[in-house]
Amino acid sequence: MDLRKLKKLIDLVEESGIAELEVTEGEEKVRIVKSGRIASDTAVMLAAAPPAAPVAAPAPVAAAPAAPAQPDGQELKSPMVGTFYRAASPDSKPFVEVGDTVKKGQAVCIIEAMKLMNEIEADHDGVVKAVLVENGQPVEYGEPLLIIG
Repeated sequence: MDLRKLKKLIDLVEESGIAELEVTEGEEKVRIVKSGRIASDTAVMLAAAPPAAPVAAPAPVAAAPAAPAQPDGQELKSPMVGTFYRAASPDSKPFVEVGDTVKKGQAVCIIEAMKLMNEIEADHDGVVKAVLVENGQPVEYGEPLLIIG
């Protein structure tokens, strides 16, 4: 299933009132859940997964740990599911570093999806305040990648 079809399906789920969509095309099966989780497995992989055992609820925690403070600015979110890369190749320097000034349309990272390298561009002018994803880490659709202020 190609990326354009997946993107259209994701947009359809986001715009509609449905909570979940499952599509089977040959051996490929895609399930999109409105919470943002996307699972794509073949039927063999789905059949091999054992049922989850019930787990007792953990004891309540007295105080929740404080979340790390995020810098001010707009989040640049992932337009697709894939693997995040800061540079064009392992021996290249990263597209951007914290503190760099970027212009709208400037490439700031790459997301590899289905063996295709997709350059992700800044959606507005600003300064890179934070890089939220580690190099080589898988990312989900809509996951924040950078903070640009």
